[in-house]
Amino acid sequence: MTEIEQLLVRVSAEARNSRPWGWSSLPEPVDEATLVRAESALGFSVPPLLAALYLRIGDGGFGPEYGLLPLLDSPPSGEPAAVAQYLAHRESGRQDPDWPWPDGVLPISHWGCGMYACVDCRTPDGTVLLFEPNADDADDAWYVDAPTLTDWLRAWLDGTGWYGEPNDDTNLEPWSDFRTRTASTRAS
Repeated sequence: MTEIEQLLVRVSAEARNSRPWGWSSLPEPVDEATLVRAESALGFSVPPLLAALYLRIGDGGFGPEYGLLPLLDSPPSGEPAAVAQYLAHRESGRQDPDWPWPDGVLPISHWGCGMYACVDCRTPDGTVLLFEPNADDADDAWYVDAPTLTDWLRAWLDGTGWYGEPNDDTNLEPWSDFRTRTASTRAS
């Protein structure tokens, strides 16, 4: 069994045994057609591990804090799905160039207070970023939460993420690619 397969087994077990706030049950996984529709709407592919989470474990409802957002279709009483969040943030960034949303950065989990965990789908291993909009400006709103989605999931499973009680004082590194990745939006 590969390292990724082992990780998926651990995530699946934790997903079945815990329920983030607001989720009464684990949603069924998405099918391949839903993933294709989501990627078509986004205009890019999601990293293979993120695709596997949605295809094999469930359409959101597991993970740290409030759990992963649904991929494409919002639940009747829930927050908008990841694709809808991404498209809304991109449009908002076009309307307010002081707060651009980077191309290919998909919000996957809401932390509350407008904060999101996001996967940079332009990186091979899916760097996980924290968007913290309560900063004074957009340049100070993006941080590297984990260098890869694999590391982010392991931190959740092991209880070592910055959001855990013993790690309240963890300082995250600013995301140095923010200006480069939003230069075209700011120039428009």
